Amino acid sequence: MLTLSGQKFSLEQIVQVARGAEHVALDADARERVAESRRVVEEITESGRVVYGVNTGFGKLADIRIASSELRALQLNLVRSHACGIGPPLSEAETRAMLLLRANVLALGYSGARPLIIETLIEMLERGVHPVIPEKGSVGASGDLAPLAHLALTVIGEGEAFYKGERVASTDALKRAGIEPVELDAKEGLALLNGTQGMAAVGALALHRAETLSHAADIAGAMTLEALRGTPVAFDERIHAARPHAGQLEVAAHLRELLSHSEIRASHLENDPRVQDAYSLRCMPQVHGAVRGALHVAREIVETETGSATDNPLVFADANEVLSGGNFHGAPLALAFDYAAIALTDLISITERRIDRLVNPDENEDLPPFLTAHPGISSGFMMAQIVAAAILAETRVLAHPASVDNVPTDGGKEDHVSMGMTAATKLRSVVENAENAVAIELMTAAEALEYRQPLQPGRGVRRAYEVVRSHVQRLTEDRALSSDIQKIAEAVRSGEFDF
Repeated sequence: MLTLSGQKFSLEQIVQVARGAEHVALDADARERVAESRRVVEEITESGRVVYGVNTGFGKLADIRIASSELRALQLNLVRSHACGIGPPLSEAETRAMLLLRANVLALGYSGARPLIIETLIEMLERGVHPVIPEKGSVGASGDLAPLAHLALTVIGEGEAFYKGERVASTDALKRAGIEPVELDAKEGLALLNGTQGMAAVGALALHRAETLSHAADIAGAMTLEALRGTPVAFDERIHAARPHAGQLEVAAHLRELLSHSEIRASHLENDPRVQDAYSLRCMPQVHGAVRGALHVAREIVETETGSATDNPLVFADANEVLSGGNFHGAPLALAFDYAAIALTDLISITERRIDRLVNPDENEDLPPFLTAHPGISSGFMMAQIVAAAILAETRVLAHPASVDNVPTDGGKEDHVSMGMTAATKLRSVVENAENAVAIELMTAAEALEYRQPLQPGRGVRRAYEVVRSHVQRLTEDRALSSDIQKIAEAVRSGEFDF
């Protein structure tokens, strides 16, 4: 049971809830804190004091005061008007992550919403009511307004939701799940809409996948090194102690472990004419390690965001004050996701170069061209390298940072935006491309290892070879490789290469 109190979450905790493997409840102390914040809002509405978001319009319309009799209509119209997202809906896992993160942020007690709002979000999580949330429409300025508005629509019994595999009207989904729709009160629509939980949810799940695949990339690289009869000297601990970046040290140690007790290495240890391998082999600790470093930075930023109040205005119950600020701005996440996407693009780049070395007869002389025993009549892995090149080309386009763009919105009131949701969905695409590229290298390197038998590779590489062969058989004659690539990519995604 994960008890929400506005605390910081790890990526692993988010993933567990997103997959439905963890139950969620509201912490009792947090509930009281939320109730105290709500009392401040109620005092404001009773006294008639003018406070943005409570009894005023929004954005460019903030100077318009709203009568007490229209406060509920104000919140309802806010949700309806902002629910104009387009494009395919977020996945079930991404939607669940959004529900979790929004409920947790409200549990901090700075939003002025009733505990009922949080409890309804938690009930939706627990009973499997997942709002239909289009992924496009957020500029990440006042948070993810459009995505969160679609989430809020289901809370009030409007819009659509997925329930037990069906896409139905939200009112039907709530009824079937035994959840009462909420009638929003003062500030509660704004409390649901203001925040970065759309980009945080999508980006967090993508980052978790990225960390898993970066580990598999080390394994793929080690397999390639063995297949090309490369030298592990470049991974010597002393070299990396002289330049002690954490990621570099981790990758070098990982490679040494994977390559230990290699019969292939022992077979050419005494008469190896090569002094150094190509950079794509020799510099794996430096490049893969830098990727790990970038992902670590992004992880820290996302995890900090999960326990941060990101709406506006914020209610400080201890001082009986409501303050307007800009915590909803998605710049920290947008920059982090762009950094991660750039790093993964470089990972695909070095991966593609290793794939080429395995199949290109101009790059190695003792493996058959394109790893086929019948060159000419058969093409072997020729197209696999071409697919990797296509993936790399597409990813280079996706690596252009979303965070450097700006389109002023809301009549110029929101004149600098983050494009954080674009950065998050773009990162998701980059991660998928990287999973496929690493899968191609794993398959190709496993095929190349067939030509080193009966010599066995290092213990870790041997284990990876066995995982590949549990999904994909040796290429004894040409066949369509698409499904093979998909099988290995899924094995990467599910953590089968996490050793």
